[in-house]
Amino acid sequence: MTSDDLPIGRRVARWRVRRSMTQQMLADRLRRSKSWVDKMERGVRPLDRYSVIQELAHVLRVDPEVLLGQPRSTPAGTPDGVDDIRAALARYDIAQAPPQTDELSRQVGHAWLTYQHAHYGQLVRLLPGLLDAVQGTRSAELLVHAYRITSSLLVKLGEADLGWLAADRAMAAAGDDPLLAATATIEVAQALRAQNRNHLALAALLPAASRILPSPSHSGDHEVSGPFEDQTARKPHDQRRTGGGAGEGAGGGGGGGEHRGRAVGGTLLVQAALAAAGCGEHRRAGELTDRAAGVAAGLRGYDDTHRTSFGTVAVEVARVLAAAARGEATEAVRRHSAIVRREAWRRLPAEYRGAYLVDVARAYLQVGDLRGAARALVDADSVAPAEVRCRPLVRTVIADVARAQPAPAGVARLATLVGLTR
Repeated sequence: MTSDDLPIGRRVARWRVRRSMTQQMLADRLRRSKSWVDKMERGVRPLDRYSVIQELAHVLRVDPEVLLGQPRSTPAGTPDGVDDIRAALARYDIAQAPPQTDELSRQVGHAWLTYQHAHYGQLVRLLPGLLDAVQGTRSAELLVHAYRITSSLLVKLGEADLGWLAADRAMAAAGDDPLLAATATIEVAQALRAQNRNHLALAALLPAASRILPSPSHSGDHEVSGPFEDQTARKPHDQRRTGGGAGEGAGGGGGGGEHRGRAVGGTLLVQAALAAAGCGEHRRAGELTDRAAGVAAGLRGYDDTHRTSFGTVAVEVARVLAAAARGEATEAVRRHSAIVRREAWRRLPAEYRGAYLVDVARAYLQVGDLRGAARALVDADSVAPAEVRCRPLVRTVIADVARAQPAPAGVARLATLVGLTR
C-alpha cells in the first residue's frame, strides 16, 4: 500500500512520527485530548472537516493536500495563454514552410492526447505553435483536427465565442469532405451549446448526421420520425411549443472507414439529443438517443481516428444528462450508478469522464444529495484535475456544494484551491 492509499488517520500518524511528536504532544498543540488523537489516527473518529485538516497540517508543517493524499500537480485557475491562441487564430499569412506531413501529424496526435488526458495548461502552450504550423499544410484532415482541438479547449476554458471561431475554421477546412465536415460540426455544436444556443446547435447537427448515416429503414437503427433536417429547419415554431465519450466499440482494432463514419454520426446524434434536451424538447431527445443507441450497437470495434469516444457508454452518458435536463435527477443518478460500474467506463478518456462527473454533481444537487455531489466532484478531480480546477463553469458547482455546513472535506479543499474560500 502506497502512502496515497493510506487512510487519512494513518497518514497523520506517519507525519507525527516524522516530526518526532508523541500523541500527547500533538494533542497539546491542537488543544485536544490524547484520546481524540488516538481515535483519529486509528480511524475511529472520522476526519471530515477541512478546517480540522488544515489545523493538523499547520501543526505537522505539511500541506493539507499531503494529508488528504492529493497531489498539487495541477494549479487552479484558467491557464495563461488564451490570448496567444487568439493571436494565432488572427494570423493569416505564416511565412515559414510547414513541417513535413508526418511531423505535423505527430504534433496533432500529441495535442489530441494532451487534450484527452485533460492537461489543459500544457495544451494552451502547445496550440499557438501548432496553429502556426498547420496554416500552410495541404492536409485538410490535419487542419480540421487542429482547429477542433483548439475549439474544444477554448469552450472548456469559458471562451465559447472564440471556440466557435475555431470550429468554423474547421468547417471551412473540411471543404466538400462530408465526414470531415461532420467531425467539425461536433465542435460547432458544442460551442453553440456552451452559449445556450441549443436550437442553432440542433439545426447544424441533424443535417450533418443525415448526410453520413444510412437511412434508418435500411440500417436497422431505431427510426426517428421524419427527416433529420426537416424537424429543425422547417418547423421552428413547433420547436418552441414542444417540451415542458467511448463505449465498448471505441479504440478497437480496424473497422474501416464505414465504422469511423458511423461513430461520427452516432456522436452527432448524441450531441443533437443533448441540444434537444437543452431546448426542452425531451421527446425528441429520447428519440435521438435511441437512434444513437442503434448506431452504437452496430459497431464491432473501430479505429477512433476522429476522437469521438463514441459507443454504448457514451449513449448511456447522454441518457443521464438528458434525464437531468428534464428534471428527473433521481433517474439520472440511478443510471449514473450503473455506468461507472462498467469496464468500458474506465476506458473513456480522462477529459470525458471528468466533464461528465461534474455534470453528475449537478444532478446530485438537484435531488439534495450534497454528499453525492461532493463525491462526484472529488472523483472528477482525481480523474482529471484540470477539468475541475481550470474551468470557470465548475466553480459554480463547487460553490453550491461548499455552502453546506460543515462542507464535505474534499469539496472544501477544492473550494480553497479555486479561490472560493479564504
